[in-house]
Amino acid sequence: MRTSRLPRRVLALAGAALLTTVLAACGSSGMDHDMTGMHHGNAAAASPSATDGHAMPGMDHGTPGAEGSGAPADNRAGYRLTTTAAALPAGQPSDYRFTITGPDGKPVTDFAVEQTKQMHFYAIRADLTGFQHLHPTMAADGTWTAQLAALTPGAWRTYASFTPNSGDGKGTALILSRTVNVDGKADPAPLPPASTTAQVDGYTVTLHGTPMPNMAHPVTVTITKDGKPVTDLQPYLDTYAHLTAFHEGDMAFAHLHPETEAKNGGQGGPDLAFHAEFPRAGNWRLFLQFQTAGQLHTAALTLKVG
Repeated sequence: MRTSRLPRRVLALAGAALLTTVLAACGSSGMDHDMTGMHHGNAAAASPSATDGHAMPGMDHGTPGAEGSGAPADNRAGYRLTTTAAALPAGQPSDYRFTITGPDGKPVTDFAVEQTKQMHFYAIRADLTGFQHLHPTMAADGTWTAQLAALTPGAWRTYASFTPNSGDGKGTALILSRTVNVDGKADPAPLPPASTTAQVDGYTVTLHGTPMPNMAHPVTVTITKDGKPVTDLQPYLDTYAHLTAFHEGDMAFAHLHPETEAKNGGQGGPDLAFHAEFPRAGNWRLFLQFQTAGQLHTAALTLKVG
C-alpha cells in the first residue's frame, strides 16, 4: 500500500501545521499523562476562547495539504461544519451528529477517500486529554454520526478532516472544528512536561529530531519493547503510524503522516521517518497510533517547539 497524502493545492494557505510525524495516544499505562476516557487515540491543546468560524488574528496557518489546520474554525473555503449538539452527557457513550455544507449551502455527500476513510473525526478536551480519533458513518442525506466513547466533563473541540470529491472544493483537504461542552464540573489536568519518549502498552516510543517553528525538519520515531526493536508494525490507515498534534495555546491542529510506505501485507518498524512542519513555537501535544497483532496502540507526549 502506498501512503496516502493530502492534496498540495492549498499549500499557500497551509503554510504550516502539518507535522508529518509524532504521536497519537489513547490513554494507557506508563504514559506521561492520565489519558482517562481516551478512545482510538486522544488529546487536545485547546483554548476554550477559540471562536467557531473565526480564525484568531495571525493564526490562520494550514497544514501542508490541509486548509484550516491552524486556529480552529467551523468554516473554510465556503464549507461549514454544522451540528445541533451544543452539549453532551458525561460518563457514557454518545452520538455526535454533524453535517458538512458546501458553498451552495447544501449538504455535501461526495467525499474523497483519504487514508482509507472519507472522514476522520477527532474529539479533544481543552486540557489535551481525552483524545478520540473516529471514523463516522454518513447517512444518505449527508448527516454524519460519530460514536463517541464516554467523555469527561469540560470544554471539548471536535474536528472533521475531509476532502470534497466534487464541487468547487474538489480535491481540497479541509479541517473544520466546533466546540462542545460536556456536562459536569471540569477537573483540568496539567500539561505533562516536554519529553522525547512515551510508553504505551509495554511499548516505548522515542522521538529523534529538534523541529523548529515554520521550518520543515526531518524527525524519526523509534518503537521498542523490552529494549528490543519492534519490527511487526501492521499497516494502519495505509501507513505504519497515524500522527496528530495539537497546540497548547490555540488548539491548532496538525495531521501528520509518516514518510515510510506501508507494504501490502508487510510489516514495519522499528524506525519511522516523518516530515515535521510546525506553524509556530510552543508546546504541542503529539499522538502516535500504531498497530501490532491486530491491537491499536496510542502513545502521547508533549513536544516543545522553538
